[in-house]
Amino acid sequence: MRIWNNTNVPYFILVGLTDSGGIQLVLSLLFLLIYLTTVLGNLGMILIIWLDHQLHTPMYFFLTHLSFLDLCYSNVITPKTLANLLTSSKSISFVGCFTQMFFFVLLVATECFLLSSMAYDRYIAICNPLHYPVIMSPRLCRVLLTGSYMVGFMDSIVNNLCISRLHFCKSNIIHHFFCDTSPILVLSCNDTYDVEMMIMFLAGTTFIVSLIIIGMSYVFILSTILKITSTSGKQKAFSTCASHLLGVTVFYGSMIFTYLKPKKSYSLGKDQVASVFYTIVIPMLNPLIYSLRNKEVKNAFIRVMQKKESFRRLK
Repeated sequence: MRIWNNTNVPYFILVGLTDSGGIQLVLSLLFLLIYLTTVLGNLGMILIIWLDHQLHTPMYFFLTHLSFLDLCYSNVITPKTLANLLTSSKSISFVGCFTQMFFFVLLVATECFLLSSMAYDRYIAICNPLHYPVIMSPRLCRVLLTGSYMVGFMDSIVNNLCISRLHFCKSNIIHHFFCDTSPILVLSCNDTYDVEMMIMFLAGTTFIVSLIIIGMSYVFILSTILKITSTSGKQKAFSTCASHLLGVTVFYGSMIFTYLKPKKSYSLGKDQVASVFYTIVIPMLNPLIYSLRNKEVKNAFIRVMQKKESFRRLK
């Protein structure tokens, strides 16, 4: 460990998940498999929705961008993690670290409000089905999507500006496998209380507001479903929400466990396990959740394959 006095460190060292060479090899193979599955799954989801015109609806419009976010999300974290596991060099430049953190916060905050937009879409579809095409117009979908990206961008800018004003002169060793806010704040030689409170306020506001939107949407959805008399009608209504609700539970559960707590309660082992889950595993799970539990996506995949086969025969 090197110590710098009265200046920022030129680079950071990412300690990673383990020092054991054998475990590093196993993790690298596992993460590589997960990464390839994530890329193929999310690209496949985007292509299926784009190629099948029956899926050109608000629900799948948002799902396309969720897959895009997960694809970017995985590329921000996993390649560098794989490189650190497979090589002896675990350094990352000061600029590289803050760039990784910028895109990480941007994508997480954007996904929060994109999931809220998807919940609102399901609320309109179930509670106001007759007015659904009018309310969920292409213009409103674009506004909701743009708003999600704007919130993510503002959160990310403020987060990076706050942390970049600190001095990191104690150590350059980050006890984590990527540049996250909590392990970086530990390295500062400044008083980080104000910065920590600002970051917690931003994260808390983003999570709580998006969760309130999702929660209220599902309260109205559940109230409407309970009023449906037929069993088949209830099952159909539940099935349209099951995938989204499962994705929300997985995403928010791991994020809240790791992110919404003070720096003093940071625990290396527990937080790393949770971080692996929401940075590497969840981007792989989302396309599986939304495809395996969705008959429309399965049918669309069959239609795309049939068109491809017909085109091949014509050639």
